[in-house]
Amino acid sequence: MSVTLQHEDERKAATRPLPTASTLSTPRKRARASSETTSRLLSILPPVLLGAVILGGWYISTSRGLIAAYELPAPADVWSALLNGLASGLFLRMGWVTIQESIGGFLLAVLIALPVGYGLAKWRFFAATAHPYLAAGQAIPAIVIAPFLIFWMGYGIVPIIVICMLVVFFPMVITTALGFQTLERSLMEAARVEGASFWPMLTRIEFPLALPAIMAAIRTGLTLTIVGALVGEIVAGGDQGLGSLVQIAKSQYDMPLMVATVIILALIAALFYGITWGLTKLSEAIYM
Repeated sequence: MSVTLQHEDERKAATRPLPTASTLSTPRKRARASSETTSRLLSILPPVLLGAVILGGWYISTSRGLIAAYELPAPADVWSALLNGLASGLFLRMGWVTIQESIGGFLLAVLIALPVGYGLAKWRFFAATAHPYLAAGQAIPAIVIAPFLIFWMGYGIVPIIVICMLVVFFPMVITTALGFQTLERSLMEAARVEGASFWPMLTRIEFPLALPAIMAAIRTGLTLTIVGALVGEIVAGGDQGLGSLVQIAKSQYDMPLMVATVIILALIAALFYGITWGLTKLSEAIYM
């Protein structure tokens, strides 16, 4: 009897399906997915908590009269001003002007800063000639240069675009130059030995390897152009753009409108940062 049962157990064990690689990897996949979910929550939770603490402190300080309303309006007043500005189209109209100025200055900076950064990294004579002037130009604040540009170019969007370009020009040049300077020389020399000319070397080897630094320059430049747009709008003293809207609200002692305008500026900066983040991921998918 025991022999029969033993044979029956052996037969069942022999016919039982063996575990496959997919079934073995399922627990690992579940553990990896759980770990990714936890890391995402940990990356989202701290800024959310910080925002809640700031908002709570803001509400308590204004509702209990710890801060005067003319110094810092209550969150409800800012929310009302924000909704009114969005409903009337004021923020959309003013924000679109600032976005145009920022993007125009950013594109102009890309066209000039990236080639200049490449030249600083590749040609010593050019670097020795241009670097002192770049450093001196960076030491002069944009708010000092803005009146000259408005005097030379007149009022309008053109001088503000140039101001935006000047604000981001130096950081983009330096970041791009560092990206090309840190490339492995042995790899470059090996490509030259194989007969690679200038254009294939740049497009197939140097540019993909320096792409992380270039995208860092682009990410920094696009978000910083908002600063240049605000400087130009405030110095020009016009009635278009979010910088001009801040000045108008200041002259009218409309603190809720001023804070609501700052919130719109922060949202535009976050939008620009998200766009550059998407461009970074796209470039990694293409070249990496």
